[in-house]
Amino acid sequence: MTESISLKKLDTGTLIACCLAVAAAQLCITVPSPINGNIQAAFGASGSQVAWVTSAFILPTAILELNFGVVGDLFGRKRLLVLGGFVLALGELLNATSQNITMLWIGQGLAGVGAAALFPSSLAVIAAATPEEKDRAKAVSTWALSISLASAVGPLSSGVLATVADFRWAFVPPVVLGLAVGVTCWVLVTDSRAPEGRSLDWPGQISIAVGLTALLWGIIEGGDRGWSSPAIVGSLALAAVALVGFFVAEKRAASPMFNLDLLRIPSFAAAAVVALAGMFGFIGTAYCVSIRLGAVMHLGALRAGLPFVILQLIPLLLAPVLSRMLTRVEPRWLLMGGLLPMAAGQFWIAALPVTTTSLAAFIGPVLLLGVGFICVVSSLTSAAVNAVPITMTGMASGATSLVREFGQALGPAVISTVAMSAASSVLVGKLGGADAGMEAAAGPLAVVNAGSDSARAAAQNALGHGMAVGVVICGCASLLGALVTLLLVRGSTARSAVGAGEPTVQTASA
Repeated sequence: MTESISLKKLDTGTLIACCLAVAAAQLCITVPSPINGNIQAAFGASGSQVAWVTSAFILPTAILELNFGVVGDLFGRKRLLVLGGFVLALGELLNATSQNITMLWIGQGLAGVGAAALFPSSLAVIAAATPEEKDRAKAVSTWALSISLASAVGPLSSGVLATVADFRWAFVPPVVLGLAVGVTCWVLVTDSRAPEGRSLDWPGQISIAVGLTALLWGIIEGGDRGWSSPAIVGSLALAAVALVGFFVAEKRAASPMFNLDLLRIPSFAAAAVVALAGMFGFIGTAYCVSIRLGAVMHLGALRAGLPFVILQLIPLLLAPVLSRMLTRVEPRWLLMGGLLPMAAGQFWIAALPVTTTSLAAFIGPVLLLGVGFICVVSSLTSAAVNAVPITMTGMASGATSLVREFGQALGPAVISTVAMSAASSVLVGKLGGADAGMEAAAGPLAVVNAGSDSARAAAQNALGHGMAVGVVICGCASLLGALVTLLLVRGSTARSAVGAGEPTVQTASA
């Protein structure tokens, strides 16, 4: 039978399993980074098609996280973690056997569904088991550190495997890791749930799914189809209507998947904006660097992946002091201490000539990005979760994950559109004959890979300009996040003001 207990302290097994779960989900986001060039070459993909490789994973993650937070509250977060691990493994298996770009998109989408279960559930389990803010800060810093470590291991393993074998082998470790997550969570996790007053919100889920999908599709395809085309205008209009419908549905729902009152808490609302802007800039920059080194400069997958390894390995040195900083320093100062170095690194990368391929030239800016990333992820999560009543931690963690993941989906989408459009503009009048036809049909990436020698040189310079413009936009997004942080993020008394009891946790007994 089961019995309800009041969990005073997060047990080690649960923490390990939750960290493994979020690491698996994050690793899958970073695996394509070093092999975008291989994917483009193998499938003859355009810039927008390559952008969909990352976005196809992140979009379902963002769409489903809020309702998966409710599912975990209702039926137990442990079950969702186990199921998420196995679904992730199945999607990555499709990736590892993909024969065309469409099959890769499908595998990425299925893996993204698994990740949608892992991200909010792992954080909600930790938050529910740590009612004391100091304990929660330590646990969340470990959880965030797992994200950083996975972000380093992903491109390293991907680059090595794509160098010694076919690029599809890069998706094999995520298959194994997903299976390990399912088994480990089943064995180690102490279950938790918060079913009181919670139910599935289908109007909210459908409207947010339609809205975010239509918005992302319109942004990615707008550069290729033209912003005035009926399909793009219709897609963006549908997105606007659906997102308005989401807020209307949540306001009227008896049990909303997202309580709009959370937006009245300044620190939570600001953390959501920062999550969107910060992750947009971070992943958008990573996308530009990967395309620049792989598809444009034709470096091998391992060499193209090394900047991403440095991006995350160096910040691991912050691990011993990060949890202490979270308990002693106000979240807004940690957020700004992350966003400002990220912006500096992004502007630095934008200033590097496209022909720059030496690892030494990237160490400085990627170090700034890596330090900024771990500070931002750790502190924005704490700012959001600590700002809300403990009974709403599942919803808050799901909402924070949604905006963070959608920011990561928007990054490649927007930056790809901007960079390719800027590159095409530079190439106007500089290509002729077959090269001009190739650019019109498949974009500048096709020219830089298969055009004549003179056309390749022109396309390379044009793409360098386009990527620089894209990374500058990423830097501006980081600065926007810093400004929002300075103005809105404050300490919150939400938890102390709510006399909520400790969370109910289910544990099996003989």
